[in-house]
Amino acid sequence: MALYPDIQKRSQEEVDAVVGAERLPEHADKASLPYVQAVLSECLRWNVILPFGLVHRCQEENEYRGWRIPEGSLVMVNVWMLLNDPDVFPEPEVFRPERYLKDDELDPDAPDPAVLVFGFGRSRYASKEMAHLFSPANRFYTWRKLWLNLAIAEKELGLPISDEAIEQMKANLHLDPKQFEIAAVEEKKRRHDVMAHVHTFGQVAPAAAGIIHLGATSCYVTDNADLIFIREALTLLLGKLAVVIDRFAKFAQQYRDLPTLGFTHFQPAQLTTVGKRATLWIQELLWDLRNIKRARDDLGFRGVKGTTGTQASFLTLFDGDHDKVEELDRRVTELSGFSYAYPVTSQTYSRKIDIDVLAPLASFGATAHKLATDLRLLANLKEVEEPFEATQIGSSAMAYKRNPMRSERICSLARHLMALHQNALGTASVQWFERTLDDSANRRITLPEAFLTADIVLTTLQNVSEGLVVYRKVIERRIAQELPFMATENIIMAMVKKGGDRQEAHEKIRVRPPLPSPSPLLSPR
Repeated sequence: MALYPDIQKRSQEEVDAVVGAERLPEHADKASLPYVQAVLSECLRWNVILPFGLVHRCQEENEYRGWRIPEGSLVMVNVWMLLNDPDVFPEPEVFRPERYLKDDELDPDAPDPAVLVFGFGRSRYASKEMAHLFSPANRFYTWRKLWLNLAIAEKELGLPISDEAIEQMKANLHLDPKQFEIAAVEEKKRRHDVMAHVHTFGQVAPAAAGIIHLGATSCYVTDNADLIFIREALTLLLGKLAVVIDRFAKFAQQYRDLPTLGFTHFQPAQLTTVGKRATLWIQELLWDLRNIKRARDDLGFRGVKGTTGTQASFLTLFDGDHDKVEELDRRVTELSGFSYAYPVTSQTYSRKIDIDVLAPLASFGATAHKLATDLRLLANLKEVEEPFEATQIGSSAMAYKRNPMRSERICSLARHLMALHQNALGTASVQWFERTLDDSANRRITLPEAFLTADIVLTTLQNVSEGLVVYRKVIERRIAQELPFMATENIIMAMVKKGGDRQEAHEKIRVRPPLPSPSPLLSPR
């Protein structure tokens, strides 16, 4: 930024306009800071930290531009070359954040340097933020942070934990590849993932080895970590949902006065407008925003509750001093970034919390499915179409087809998202007494899948909303075809005003003789 003060000034002005002077930017502000995001992307590209990517190993023989690459070959990617390719990044030597923007918003078609900088092989159905949130690296980092918070609070309340132990824990929160290998070996031996990581953490923080996990049960790290992940994931979704609402609001405003034929039972009805129809989608998305925000704001922390929720082990540690145990729970909750802990838990937090979290996600899935279905039907009518690139192929056989594949993908994933809520209901209903372990494997799949699915549905919705194409002439032609029938309601009202019978007029129009067919080929048989 010292080299480009004008760019720094513009970035600061955007931050000030969005955040003000009373707080720092938060992740929820990200969508409102397109220029800052563009600057970060250009920083990654212009002066990449590591010019070569991690070494990859070919699992099978391959060929690249005539060169044979045998199975087992080690491949190192030249990241610097890719980020300085003038065909992809014109004038790559110039620091230019604008290359990622279009009309002062992030350009969804611009290449993303982060894909190259942070490695290869990510799923097509996950943003890097959401994928990282539920990654093993972040999960085990969070466990270590929770163990550190517990040790800090126990030391503050008088337990004999050394400063060296705390410092070693702080210095080793992130796992390196060797530690992952050690943990895998330990887990295979012990058949217990939490204890495997207790031992692995103790190897790099030997002064703390004897006090890591002191007084805690496995759910201290697993459940509290899940609540941290859920809260952060909900925050990520809220930011993306706000952007989608904004994009559809702009679309509705642009086409607020463009008449179009309304449909009931998918049969021609009365006129509406293209913008008015979009407000039906926006209203439901706003309800989803409200519901997801409620779920996030209502989320608490499991805290320090012991094996059955009685805090008995901690009462023993503190020689029966109930006040210290209460303060321990409060302090660990505070260190972990939560304002309150659930007052009552068993060994786990109640699995009804998962129901409350997945319910608004399933509800959003219903909204997304309805919206995408409307767009698929409009595409069939050739009135409104999702983005379709010049080089995009709709069908391998029928070259003329323009399949609404983004909307189809939204429907496909939305159905899965809706189904996951039923899983949470089933899991909560079969928890025996203080806990049973048949929830564990299920939740390790269900919770990440729900958020990863909602995330990609929102990303795809944003892409669709930013490139909708409206065909005015097609809409006008369809209105003209149905106009005589739409006029009948006004005719009935005019007849009644002149003294006619409403029911009699309705019946005469209903049983009208069929109109002549425009072509013998269309004549009724």
